[in-house]
Amino acid sequence: MALNRRDVLKAGAAAPLGGLPWRSAKAQAANTIKLGVPVDMSGMYRDVTGSVSVAAARQAVQDFGQRGFNVEIVFADHQNRPDVGVNIARQWFDRDGVDCLVDVATSSVALAANDICREKNKVHINSSAATSDLTGVRCSPNMVHWTYDTWMLANSVGGATVRAGGDAWFFITADYAFGHALERDTAGFVRAAGGRVLGSVRTPFPGTSDFSSFLVQAQASRANVIGLANAGTDTINCVKQAAEFGLNRRGVRLASLLLFITEVHSLSLRTAQGLIVTESFYWDLNDRTRALTQRMRPQIGNAGFASTHAGTYAGALHYLKAVADMGVAAAKADGAAAVARMKAMPTDDDAFGKGSIRADGRKIHPSFLFEVKKPEESRGPWDYYKLLQTTEADKAFRPLNDGGCNLVRS
Repeated sequence: MALNRRDVLKAGAAAPLGGLPWRSAKAQAANTIKLGVPVDMSGMYRDVTGSVSVAAARQAVQDFGQRGFNVEIVFADHQNRPDVGVNIARQWFDRDGVDCLVDVATSSVALAANDICREKNKVHINSSAATSDLTGVRCSPNMVHWTYDTWMLANSVGGATVRAGGDAWFFITADYAFGHALERDTAGFVRAAGGRVLGSVRTPFPGTSDFSSFLVQAQASRANVIGLANAGTDTINCVKQAAEFGLNRRGVRLASLLLFITEVHSLSLRTAQGLIVTESFYWDLNDRTRALTQRMRPQIGNAGFASTHAGTYAGALHYLKAVADMGVAAAKADGAAAVARMKAMPTDDDAFGKGSIRADGRKIHPSFLFEVKKPEESRGPWDYYKLLQTTEADKAFRPLNDGGCNLVRS
């Protein structure tokens, strides 16, 4: 999708107040909330964000229903580049009247967009970026971080792997904000559990497809665990090439620190079986998650519905509830006030169930440790996970006072 291409999707939009045809365009704009979805439409994260995230935002508007105001959605491809993402956000805010960014894939783009949203007093609801700095030293009164973060992933995967015997680690890390944060957080849990970090290597991002030299360095370190601090096609290529090298036959365990169901699908169960995955959403977790996924199917066909997409849905839906609660004019005038209202309201949706949003902007819900099924265990398309462990909401994310967020008052 070309950078300058945008589409306006009106979904679940209410009729103008009173249904009066003479309402002016200005009055219509004043009664319209605009959601902007800046995502990766063409690169390595397109399957975990992309068009399905746009569809998820649309579904949120449909499920929200008609509440006396209009909702419009615009989207764009930021190409995983912070400069492109910032330019898109500025244009949307300054020219197109966008009130809220949702999804905002890629940590480097998200951190840059976070600053713009604070400067312009707009709302940033992040689903796809992983860096825990969004609710730590880079927290903002204008931001909610919804689905997961590097601390949650490290907490679930790092400590558990050490306790299972994987006590000597080497990291293959994507060289940008997300990879750095994931390595940092996981290394902390590894050491706290009594493990050692023997080394790490940074891989250029984006654009790396051959990981053979990095895997050789990891093997040479004599680590028994290779931590993949990357995502998307980087993770897929690492797992495939590690299998070709036969690392699993040499007693080396591969720890994918961030793996989505869409990547499991790309790898196939035969290649991915036995991998341990941490997620905060799985389509087949309960009746509500299955019902939401079923509603999404007409829009997304057979595409995967990942946790990042679910977070886009849930975050957009909760924002619209806050707008309805405080009024459109107040929400459009003050993004920080809209986020404060979101924090004050309990969350409840078909993706994550009941939850809350903390002072630092962290959305709180359980996390789940899954094992990827063997091919013969799967009952059909997208039936890929079996639940191993649940971390309750109050333990799943970094303690409120530990992140260094200046919004938290001790």
